[in-house]
Amino acid sequence: MKKNIIKPMNEEFNEYLRDESRTIGNAQSISFPKNEEEVIEILTDLYSKGIQITIQGGRTGLAAGAVPDGGHIMNLSKMNKVLGMDIDKDGYFYLTLQPGTILSKLRKQIESKKFDRANWNDESMKTFTRFCEAPEQFFTPDPTEASATIGGMVACNASGARSYLYGPTRKHITALKVVLCNGQTLSVRRGETFANRRLLKLTTDQGDDLSINLPSFNMPKTKNASGYYIKDNMDAIDLFIGSDGTLGVVTEIEVKLLPLPEAIWGVSCFFTNENNAIEFVMAIREQLKNVASIEFFDGDALTILRNQKEQNPAFSRLPVVDEKMNTAIYVEIHCENEEKVIQELISIGGLMKEIGGDETDTWVARNDADRSLLLFFRHAVPESVNMLIDERKKTEPIITKLGTDMSVPDKSLKHIMQVYRHSLDEYELQSAIWGHIGDNHLHVNILPRNEEDFKKGKELYAKWANEVTKLGGAVSAEHGVGKLKASFLTVMYGQEHIDEMAKLKSIFDPKALLGAGNMFVPKKGDELTCA
Repeated sequence: MKKNIIKPMNEEFNEYLRDESRTIGNAQSISFPKNEEEVIEILTDLYSKGIQITIQGGRTGLAAGAVPDGGHIMNLSKMNKVLGMDIDKDGYFYLTLQPGTILSKLRKQIESKKFDRANWNDESMKTFTRFCEAPEQFFTPDPTEASATIGGMVACNASGARSYLYGPTRKHITALKVVLCNGQTLSVRRGETFANRRLLKLTTDQGDDLSINLPSFNMPKTKNASGYYIKDNMDAIDLFIGSDGTLGVVTEIEVKLLPLPEAIWGVSCFFTNENNAIEFVMAIREQLKNVASIEFFDGDALTILRNQKEQNPAFSRLPVVDEKMNTAIYVEIHCENEEKVIQELISIGGLMKEIGGDETDTWVARNDADRSLLLFFRHAVPESVNMLIDERKKTEPIITKLGTDMSVPDKSLKHIMQVYRHSLDEYELQSAIWGHIGDNHLHVNILPRNEEDFKKGKELYAKWANEVTKLGGAVSAEHGVGKLKASFLTVMYGQEHIDEMAKLKSIFDPKALLGAGNMFVPKKGDELTCA
C-alpha cells in the first residue's frame, strides 16, 4: 500500500466527524483517495482486517449517513474530475464524473462550457465540440446545498425543488461503476440489466456472478428515499442509487443533461391564511403544466427570517415580508418562451384571487439576479434555523433540530398538515415548516428549547412516522435514511422486510462493514438488522 494513504485521526480532521445534521461521530483513521486504484487498495486492506468504512463526499447530508460510527472514513472529495462527455442519437449530452465532483462547480462548468479536458479521449473531444455549438444545457437535480457532491447525491437519491417537474437524481443517472468490498468492480448502465421479477443477476467486470433475491415489499407511490429501491423487473442501476453507501464505493457516475428552458421565471405568492395557501397549491397542480417547483414556507419560518433580517447583517438583503403574511408559496415556471410564462403568471394571479388571496401580494423574478434573491430567501430559512439551534446548543448541548423528511399521497396533504398543526400545539413545541409541497413533501422542523422539548420532539417524530406510513407515505423522501432515520425504516416496512434488505446487503458486504449504522447494524455473524 502507498505510504501514508491511510492517516490516523487527529484534531486536523475533526470536521470530518460531522455533517449538516450536526451529529458528531468518531473514527480511528481517514483517507482521501484520488482515483479508483487507491479506493480498491484501501477498501480491500481495511475489509480484510474487519474495519468499518464510512464513505463521505461533501458532508451536506441531514441523516448522518456520512458520520462515522468508529473505524475508517473514506472521503472521496479529491476524486473530483469530469472524465469525459458523450452524446446519444437523440442529441442528449452525458458527462462521466468522479463522485467527489461538487454540484456548484459542475453547474459552472456546464454553463461556461469550460472543462479540464487534459485526459479526455478523442470521442469526448469530438462531442465537446458539438456541446459548445448546442443550446445551453443543465443538470436538473437541485438540492438546497449546492456544495453537495454528485456521489453524495447518488447515495441518497437527492432531489430538491425542481424534482416536482424533473424527478430526483435517479432519473438523471445513466451509468455507475462500483467498487465492491472484495476489490472487484461492477459496471451498470441504465437499460442494460434488469431483474426477472424479484431475481437480479449481475456479473462483475472480473467475471464473477452475483444472484440477488430482491425483498418482497412494495415501495410507496409517493416521493421516496427510504431504504433500497426495489420493484419487479427493476433496472439494476437503481439498486445502487439511494443505497446510502452500504453496498460498495461508487467511483464513476454518468449523468444526463437536458437543454435549459429559454424562459425561467419565479414567483413568490404570499397569503394571510395557510389553508388558502394549501388550496392554491392544489389548484396549481391541477391547472398549470409548466411548473418546475412549488415550495412552501409557513408563518413561523417567515418570522424567523424577519428576525434574522433585523439582527444579522448577512441577511440584510432579504426582501421585506409584510407582517400580516403568514404563508409563502414559491412557484418556478419553465417555458420555451416568455409569452407562455406570462400566460402562466396570469393564471397564477387568477387562482390567487379565486382562493381568497391578492395577486399583488407577489414577488416576480424574471432574470437570474431576481431569481438569485428568491433562492437566497429559500436557502436562508434552513440556514437561519440551524443558526438558532447552534445558539441554543451552547446552553443545552444535548439538543438538535428535529427535521422531518416525510411525504404523503396527494389526497392526504390537507390531512397531514392538520396532524402536524394539532400535535405541535398539543406538545407546545416551537417549529418551522417548509419544503417541497408540490410533492406533498414538507420538512417539519421542531426547534427544542431544552432537553424536555427534545424528548417530546422525538416522541412526536415517531408518531408522525406511524401516521405517514398508514397514509401510504414515506418516512424519508429525499435525505435518505442514514443513521438518524433507521428506526423509522422498520416502522415503514416492518421487521420482516428489514431482514430481507439485510440479506440483500450481505451479498455485497458479508461482514457488514460498509456504511456501518446506515439503515443496518450487525446482529449475529453475517446477519444484519435495523439500527
